[in-house]
Amino acid sequence: MEKYVIGFWGCYFGTIGLMVAGCVFGFIRSLHQVAANAALTALVSAFFAVAFLGGLPIEDAGLLARFQAHVAVATSALLCCLFFSMLGLLRDPRIRQVLLWGLSGLSLATLGAGWLLSPVLALALGLAQAGLLALVALGLSLRSAWYRERLAVMAVVGVFFMLIILGGLGWMALNRNVHVPWQLHAVTALAGTVYLATIATALWARYAYLIELRKVMKHGPEYDLVTRMCTHAQTGPMVTAAFHRYRKNPVPLGVMVVSIANLPVLEKLYGVPAVNHALFICAGRLQRLVPTHVETGRLGRDSFVLLMPHCHDSGRLVHLAHLIQASLSRAVMLHTSFGHSSFDHERAKPTRWVADVGVGLLRVSHERAPTGSRCSPR
Repeated sequence: MEKYVIGFWGCYFGTIGLMVAGCVFGFIRSLHQVAANAALTALVSAFFAVAFLGGLPIEDAGLLARFQAHVAVATSALLCCLFFSMLGLLRDPRIRQVLLWGLSGLSLATLGAGWLLSPVLALALGLAQAGLLALVALGLSLRSAWYRERLAVMAVVGVFFMLIILGGLGWMALNRNVHVPWQLHAVTALAGTVYLATIATALWARYAYLIELRKVMKHGPEYDLVTRMCTHAQTGPMVTAAFHRYRKNPVPLGVMVVSIANLPVLEKLYGVPAVNHALFICAGRLQRLVPTHVETGRLGRDSFVLLMPHCHDSGRLVHLAHLIQASLSRAVMLHTSFGHSSFDHERAKPTRWVADVGVGLLRVSHERAPTGSRCSPR
């Protein structure tokens, strides 16, 4: 059975090696913050697993347990900080200060209390702190997923498997003199592998997001990657084709126009790069909400048009309009001080901005005159 244990943990450490190699590639492409976060996550996870699997040259059981307690406290606090950074919770200076001071205070209190206990109880206390922080991270991930934040679903999956690997390695450390079945090793190693793969996927999505955003900032608002949908020149033929199909087959057609009124003010205050970034984020939110059968396109510089075929129920159109307005009206952290030689999204100066969104609705139906419509502005 030993070969199974080696195989499963080999898969785990192999995943760590791939993550570190990917970090080197990201660092070369000037994405220093993303590469550093991914490398720290991989290396800290590897050290945690080595320490709790008994791979350290410490023969004294009491000293090993106390050292593992320190490892549990330090790694859980560090991974929690990296996780909060991935979710974007450390962008606000006030929230960042509260979270960092809270984590530091909790870690110091846990370590201090551990020295008043026996090594085994100190280890249990350190694992309890790690489990508590993992539960807090899971709650924040679920909250972000509820608000449809980017990467939130992957964060929920990652933290769930983090709890599994924490429980498995903790049980092994607390019961070192008991024979550990290979099935527990398999479940723990596989959970750790899935956790690392999920975090790597999330960081890759963030990496791809930054690469795409760099292209957007370089080429300007007329570049297709700003909104990743039909340009203004292509929207006209798209609308013409939709009404041509309606004339041939008069099935109700829903039309929605989404306008962002305060983009000119944003351009006057911060310039064209800020407008490009705002359009990039708003268009991304819009596309995540729009069903696959709805056609989308740009309308002018600050508006979008959506065409919903087979719109027999106007309630669906109104419901989608409410979702879009609520999503696009959430605050955006714009970065308005991008460097010229490198592009490090994390180091750019953030500016809080809220879009002033207006939504106009039109349902074209054969029940009225062929050119008639009903408009429900919001």
